[in-house]
Amino acid sequence: MVAIDSAATAAAELALLQQSGATPEQAWALFDGLPAARTDEVTLGRWQGEELDTGHPFAGVLVASGWYGKQFDGPEQVHPLLFADSTGAVFPVDPRRVPLTLTDKVPLAGVRLINKALPVLGIALRTRKYTARLRDIEYRGAVSVAMVYDHLPIIDHFRRVDEHTLLGIMDMRDLAEPYFFVLRR
Repeated sequence: MVAIDSAATAAAELALLQQSGATPEQAWALFDGLPAARTDEVTLGRWQGEELDTGHPFAGVLVASGWYGKQFDGPEQVHPLLFADSTGAVFPVDPRRVPLTLTDKVPLAGVRLINKALPVLGIALRTRKYTARLRDIEYRGAVSVAMVYDHLPIIDHFRRVDEHTLLGIMDMRDLAEPYFFVLRR
């Protein structure tokens, strides 16, 4: 593992990978080279999500579905999935109501149709309850903040790119490779 020497270098490397696409090996190299971010160092509030395309089966699906990001209101108060409907309204979704196991089986055109129906479907998906927690967890040789889903076998692990950007991976049971994503504040 080679540590990245500055936030500016890390941000530039991430931007290049997002622009050109990345292999899983390139994404892992960036993730492993980034500094840890502890739970008490992560800025609270709403974070907007972006994809880091590594050719993962989920590539393009979350973005096409209306995924907005995540919201950290405290270590015990996390909304792991925020969606935005076509009107721009952002709302938390209960992850148990999202069929993640079908994510790589529905064509993007079908996902876009679902997104257009979010103003109506969103009523069934919404929640006011927090459905995840933040914990400092050792992963790939570093103790860093992770988001643990309350009811699903998913842990999102984060590393710091800069003070406003986190690189995350979704580690889900039975998923061969994790899904890489970016959060920006």
